[in-house]
Amino acid sequence: MFSLPDTEGKLHSPGDATATVVVFTANHCPYALGWHDRIIDAARDYAGKDVKFLAISPNDAERYPADAPLANAERVAKGEFGDVPYLYDEDQSVARSLDAKTTPDIFVFDNELELRYRGAPDADYKDPVQNAAWLRGALDAVLAGKQPDPSETEPVGCSIKWK
Repeated sequence: MFSLPDTEGKLHSPGDATATVVVFTANHCPYALGWHDRIIDAARDYAGKDVKFLAISPNDAERYPADAPLANAERVAKGEFGDVPYLYDEDQSVARSLDAKTTPDIFVFDNELELRYRGAPDADYKDPVQNAAWLRGALDAVLAGKQPDPSETEPVGCSIKWK
């Protein structure tokens, strides 16, 4: 599917797990920042359940230096991503191949890399009580071998900054 480098240059790919969560995110977007802790909390909560999380920065770093690899590395060094690798999609090919629209835009794949959920983490980036309910529901369904309901929601956030 793809292989992208993290902030230390190590390559990561989806798969090798019962479920893989791909999160397109950004350092400057208030929506991505509003949902960030809930997404990282979900990653921690599902860490022992054979779920892989991959965060991807897809934005044009020349026009948006806050989303450049150095800024990504600074956030990782501060511990903001826990054990979730923060990858950089420099040529934006991964974002384009998945038709990602916003930051955040979440994709949940099963163990055969079939898309099972796509959209927002939950209904409101300003309401932490939502607790990434749509993402968690999708993961629970995939882990149980079922189709998530909903299987798609409208991604809400800042548009991806294309080159």
